[in-house]
Amino acid sequence: MSVRAIVLAAGKGTRMKSARPKILHELCGRPLLWYVVRSLRAAGIGEILVVASPDLDGMLGEFGVRSVVQPEPLGTGHAVAVALQALDERPGGRVVVAYGDMPLVRDEIFRSAIASLQEEGGSALAVVTARMPFASNFGRVIRGAGGVERIVEVRDATPEELAVDELNAGIYAFDEGALREAVSSLRPDNAQGEYYLTDTIGHVVRSGRRVVPVEAGDYRHVLGINDRVELARARAEMNERICARHMRDGVTIVDPNTTYLEPELSIGRDTVIYPNTTIGRLSEIGERCTIGPNARLSNARLGDGVTVRESVVSDAKIGDGASVGPFAHVRGDAALGAGVRIGNFVEVKSSQLERDVKVAHLSYLGDACVGERANIGAGTITCNYDGRVKNRTTIGKDAFIGSNSSLVAPVTIGEGALTGASSVVTKDVPAGGRVAGNPAKPLPPKR
Repeated sequence: MSVRAIVLAAGKGTRMKSARPKILHELCGRPLLWYVVRSLRAAGIGEILVVASPDLDGMLGEFGVRSVVQPEPLGTGHAVAVALQALDERPGGRVVVAYGDMPLVRDEIFRSAIASLQEEGGSALAVVTARMPFASNFGRVIRGAGGVERIVEVRDATPEELAVDELNAGIYAFDEGALREAVSSLRPDNAQGEYYLTDTIGHVVRSGRRVVPVEAGDYRHVLGINDRVELARARAEMNERICARHMRDGVTIVDPNTTYLEPELSIGRDTVIYPNTTIGRLSEIGERCTIGPNARLSNARLGDGVTVRESVVSDAKIGDGASVGPFAHVRGDAALGAGVRIGNFVEVKSSQLERDVKVAHLSYLGDACVGERANIGAGTITCNYDGRVKNRTTIGKDAFIGSNSSLVAPVTIGEGALTGASSVVTKDVPAGGRVAGNPAKPLPPKR
C-alpha cells in the first residue's frame, strides 16, 4: 500500500512578525518543518510533498522533500488541490495531510491515523482530534453516531459548537480516491471566502463512508506555532523530551530546565551535564565526561573522560581525558590530544595539540602544531597574522615556552627547546635550543 504525505506550509505566519518564513524558525536548533518531516519519515512515509508559498519556494532544499507552490493563499483545501495536481494518481493509496508548524507531533500519531483508516472498514478518512483544556482557535469536531460528522471552524461556529472541547488537530489520513473526489467538490462558502480542507469531511459523510476520529493522547503534541510565545513553549517541551531521552540512556543532567540540547546528539553513558550548558550542532560526547556548568558546545567531538567547565568548544575535537577550562575557548577545527590541559582564559584556534600538552593560563594558540608534553607558559601567544596571511607555528615535543613569550609565525621551536620569559621569538629554535630576549637570542650553554 502506497502512503504519501502532503505538508501544508504556505501560510504567511504574520503573527511571528518576522521576515523569515514561519516554518523556518528554529526550535532547539532545527526549523519547525524539520521536525514534521522527521516524524513523517519515522512513520514510514518516504514521499513527502510540501506546499509552499512563492516566498518559501527554493528554500526547502535542506529538507530533502519535493515542493509545490500555492500561488495564492486561498485556503487549506486549495493548497491540497495544488498538491494533488503534482502527484500521480495511485488507486488504493493513502495520503496523510499535516501542517508544517507542528514540531511536537510524534510519528505515533501518524501511524495511528494510517492504521485506523485501514482497520475501519468503509472508512475514507481518519481525523486526529485532541481534547483541550482551554479556549482555542482550532475547529470543533462534531460527532455523530457513525463517527465524525463535520468540523466547524471557529469563525463559523455557533455558541453551542464553540463549547465542544474536542478539537481538530489538523492531521488527516485519506483514502486517496476519496480525497481527490472530496477536494474537487470544495466551495468557498464561508466567512473567509476560502476553500476549507475540513469541508471534505462533510462530503465523505454524505457519500456514505465513515470518518474515523483518532484522539491524540496529549493535546500538546498537536499544537501549532503561531507566534514567538508559542514557539518558546514548544521549545521548552522539545528540550524536555531530548533531555529525558539522554537521561534514560544513562546520562546525568543535573538540571534539565537549564540544560539546552539539540536533536541528533551523541552523549555517552555516565557523562554528567551541569546547569547552564548548551550542546548543539551534532556534537558527540564520550562516556564519563563532565560538561559544565556554564559550558557551550557546538559541533564538538569529545572522547571519554573529558572535562569542559565554563568554556566554549566549537568545531573542535578533544581527546580522552583532556580538560578544558574554566573560561577557555577552543574553536576553528582545533584538535586536542589525550590528556591535554587547557586552563583559565586560554584560546586555541585551528591548532593541533598532541597528548599531554599543558596550556594553563592566559594564552592564545592560533594556527599552531604543538608536540607531546610541551608546556606553554602563561601569557604566551602565537603571532599568526602578519597583516596579510595566517602563518603556522610549530612547537616540538617536550618544549618549554616561558611565560609571556610571543612566537612570531612562521616559526618552529624544536623538540626540548626552551624560551625564556617575555621572549619575542622571530627565528627558528633548534631542538634543545635555549633562547631569551627581544628579539630572542640563544642563551649560553649550561655549565
